[in-house]
Amino acid sequence: MINKQLSNELLALREQTMQLRPLIHCITNPISINDCANIILSVGARPMMAEHPDEVAEITSSAAALCLNLGSITRDRLTAIKRAATAANKNDIPIIIDVVGTACSSLRKKFVLDFIPDHLPRIIKGNISEILAICDIDCHSSGVEANKNELITMDNAPEYAKVLSSWARKYNTVFLVSGPIDFMTDGSTSYLTDNGVPMLGNITGTGCMLNALTAAYMSVGQPIHAALLAAVSFGLAGELADKKTGGPGTFHMQLFDELYNLRDADIITKGSIIAI
Repeated sequence: MINKQLSNELLALREQTMQLRPLIHCITNPISINDCANIILSVGARPMMAEHPDEVAEITSSAAALCLNLGSITRDRLTAIKRAATAANKNDIPIIIDVVGTACSSLRKKFVLDFIPDHLPRIIKGNISEILAICDIDCHSSGVEANKNELITMDNAPEYAKVLSSWARKYNTVFLVSGPIDFMTDGSTSYLTDNGVPMLGNITGTGCMLNALTAAYMSVGQPIHAALLAAVSFGLAGELADKKTGGPGTFHMQLFDELYNLRDADIITKGSIIAI
């Protein structure tokens, strides 16, 4: 159960998102683009998925948040990301970037390390291997998947919190580390959330969806609260969907329904957040 003060903050953020219906500009990958759009719609926000380099600056300028993703990257999309981020900075629009593949691609790692000081993303999201890579800490990924030996656990979380909070302060950002246990830190406060089910790992793009969901909440609230609410809500939706389905196909479909129908009471009583 989440403590009263934090639950009130998260529920207010959830309600504000539904009332304001913020426009979220996403430049993501073709593998997950449809799911990212639908996950944003599921919580009351509005997605815009434009990525042509010649129009992204104009579109970003009218958005409430910019959601970026390095999965399945192309030359044009890298150009579009930089142009959109420049427009976001000019208009004080918050940016979240999912650093997909930075643990296995020197191209993506270099891009992110240049991007962070130039464009100051409010949230940097990735699996633990990807986050370690951009913190220049030795890591070993399996493609775009995290190394199982590097996953955050209840036992190693305090040490990870110490190291990653230091890097979050250096980058002036919030880290959102996705995995069986999700971790987030703004450099001063760190949290674990352990809602979710293994079936979330059996469908493509759940990390991308979490990134988009966080962007929706970040558009109207503090980055650390946006990361917390997104991780808990998405994990709970997965738990509820898993009870009603028998495989990844029906689970995928049910996931959106459960997120759309998620109750405040579910978040308060079933959400698992641990401050560390």
